[in-house]
Amino acid sequence: MFHGFEEVDVATADTTIHGRRGGDGPPVLLLHGMPETHLMWHQVAPRLAEHFTVVATDLRGFGDSGAPPSTPDHAPYSMRRIAREQVEVMRLLGYEEFGAVGHDRGGRCAYRMALDDPGAVTRLAVLDIVPTGDAFSRANMDFSLGFWLWSFLAAPEPVPERLVAQAPEAIVDYMLGSLSEVPDAFPAGVRAEYIKKLSKPDAIHAICEQYRAAATLDYQHDEADRGRRRITCPVLALWSHSGPVASWYRPLEVWKAWADDVDGSPVAAGHFLPEEAPDETTRLLLPFLA
Repeated sequence: MFHGFEEVDVATADTTIHGRRGGDGPPVLLLHGMPETHLMWHQVAPRLAEHFTVVATDLRGFGDSGAPPSTPDHAPYSMRRIAREQVEVMRLLGYEEFGAVGHDRGGRCAYRMALDDPGAVTRLAVLDIVPTGDAFSRANMDFSLGFWLWSFLAAPEPVPERLVAQAPEAIVDYMLGSLSEVPDAFPAGVRAEYIKKLSKPDAIHAICEQYRAAATLDYQHDEADRGRRRITCPVLALWSHSGPVASWYRPLEVWKAWADDVDGSPVAAGHFLPEEAPDETTRLLLPFLA
């Protein structure tokens, strides 16, 4: 799936981050969402690698990346810490500046990178999200019922960890099924890999800690930055034409409150744009990243 890419394991200050690197040209970092790993880019990364040096990583706690211990305030799994780590990975690989493309959880990492380390991120593409602060501050019954996983995974330890461990395939199958419009977008081997990686106890705990951090620190960091700090690089926002982002928000207006240079459009797919609509996703990313 990643022909011509090399596997990389980068030792950071806290753990080891796994990923793949391939291509030649300006560097671009691809960040995955939940419940996936970097494999979600298997149809997009090789095409981008014809024009760019592409790095696709597993966020801490996901895939084959490490899952360092957490703390009572969940700070090790805040997007601020995760974003800092991904910048560290790119610098250790030799890239001081790079484009960043993030889907779902990876999108939250990517925009936090652009806010906290604006000198590192030259272009930012966010796929099917609005900022965490906006999501929580505008939450209503639709959000509570549609995104119940946010509350479930953020519940106090150890309840969600124990329940997910009993049937990790139920979480993966539910998310890939209920949030997608293209049933055959997830090859059996890729789906099995997502389930396998989500079955590890340390991964389950790490992912729950991410959602606990989202409901506390990530929200607080966004609200502290709102109206005070802005994303200085160009932003491309893409979203599902029929999903919650399209139904609940006006995505471009939301992102224009955070950045001056914003463009974007809906994509005819469900939530998982790079897997459901790889051709369209690549077509939109190429000129933006260039």
